[in-house]
Amino acid sequence: MPRPVLEEARIHPAIRNKVAESRQTIVREVMAAIAANDVVVVGMGINPHPKQARKALDAIGQPYKYLEYGNYLSQWRDRNALKMWTGWPTFPMVFVKGTLVGGASDLQKLIDSGELKGLLD
Repeated sequence: MPRPVLEEARIHPAIRNKVAESRQTIVREVMAAIAANDVVVVGMGINPHPKQARKALDAIGQPYKYLEYGNYLSQWRDRNALKMWTGWPTFPMVFVKGTLVGGASDLQKLIDSGELKGLLD
């Protein structure tokens, strides 16, 4: 399921490094958390959906790492880098064993169906 991404040949050589490194600190931080934890929830303040995902995980006793980046008015550029990296348009972003499984409602479906347990085994 490839997404369209501008080909490197279509990016002028003088700006390639800027494109490659733009806001990558946050992406590397999330990648490190995903590598070190079975479940990672990436969210933002004020948004109720990351809280729903965390409550769902708490209810089943599943440990997770939570990363929060700003709110609707702050750090939106950083969060946009995560959206561009994953292709996922909203928060939270829930990762299980390194795989993006979606948001809060997607996580709840995995819990309800029992599939989350299988992904973690």
